[in-house]
Amino acid sequence: MEKQQPPLSFDDTAIAFEHMSNKALKRANFLFSNIGKPWLVKLGAFATPLAFKLRLPVKGIIKSTIFNQFCGGETLEEAVKAAEELGRFGVGVALDYSVEAVEGEDNYDNAVPEFLRAIQYAAGKPHIPFIPIKVTGFARFELLEKMHKGETLTQEEKEEFERVRKRIHSICAAAAKGKVGVLVDAEESWVQQPVDDLTDEMMGLFNKGEVIVFNTFQMYRHDRLDFLHQSLAKAKAAGYLLGAKLVRGAYMEKERKRAEENAYPSPIQPNKDAADEDYDAAVRFCLDNLEHLAVFIGTHNEDSCMLAARLLDEKNIPHNHPRVSFSQLYGMSDNITFNLAHAGYRVSKYLPYGPVKDVVPYLIRRAQENTSIAGSMGRELSLIRKEMKRRGM
Repeated sequence: MEKQQPPLSFDDTAIAFEHMSNKALKRANFLFSNIGKPWLVKLGAFATPLAFKLRLPVKGIIKSTIFNQFCGGETLEEAVKAAEELGRFGVGVALDYSVEAVEGEDNYDNAVPEFLRAIQYAAGKPHIPFIPIKVTGFARFELLEKMHKGETLTQEEKEEFERVRKRIHSICAAAAKGKVGVLVDAEESWVQQPVDDLTDEMMGLFNKGEVIVFNTFQMYRHDRLDFLHQSLAKAKAAGYLLGAKLVRGAYMEKERKRAEENAYPSPIQPNKDAADEDYDAAVRFCLDNLEHLAVFIGTHNEDSCMLAARLLDEKNIPHNHPRVSFSQLYGMSDNITFNLAHAGYRVSKYLPYGPVKDVVPYLIRRAQENTSIAGSMGRELSLIRKEMKRRGM
């Protein structure tokens, strides 16, 4: 007898693009047509920061194209409007202040109030369940690198890290008070250990009765599935709940290049199939252990999302279970996000915001990632064009 599939399809463009006007759909068609061209992305990655440096009037062009597609606005207030619009369709947001860290103690201190403001705003609003943070936004990269290597810190460096700890603690404490989830982003493998340790410490403090703090597991690393198992064992032994944000990963080219240059084994999976297998195994593991953890399934992979949706049905777990969330980036994979929301699953968009000039590094990374994901641009484009045809455009 044929197995019954969940009543969920990622091909329904009427649901996927219901939130978009004809004008927005045309803009998306134009953008994804061009983002698929690696030479154009390379040119943009070089020319855009240079144009800002030379004070050329490029802000308007960037804002009306790539920025509007992938960002919620320049300010918290603008991002909140985008969040409310998504909320109308049952889609939550992870309110992501995407200004890349400028080094220096004052800059690290000054970043904290922006996150506290976002948490304060999100508190009590079910459509803003998460705030992402990057530890490198509050800490000097070289300090984390030294700690990762296990080198002895000077007294001055110990004090420096204590300030980092206090910054992260103040954000997590405010989030716990407002019942807002904190998604701690993964970093490069050579600074990840102190990030994991700090995140574990915050989970130990704030994940007692419910999950507030989430660590990120990059499954394109071949050691992370084991690390996920270890993290749960550690959480159970210490009496706190694990927050597990599952992603494939964001630093593949960088990681491979550094491993090659420094003659150490690459931490990256040998191929995409291996990453996919570990990702899906991580999804299965988390859904088998919901009494001890909450899982945030952050992926644009349709098969992994469908697997998770099917498993929830098989296990008779409600689609809107408070410990299971799906997420995609704002401006991408709307066919996954909105169809999941329509079927009653808890799903959110990563919604970046910040001044155009300061968010450019984030946008360049998005464009570069997109060109390296084989076939994904073709999929986005075909769905957009299918919807345009359905509307008679």
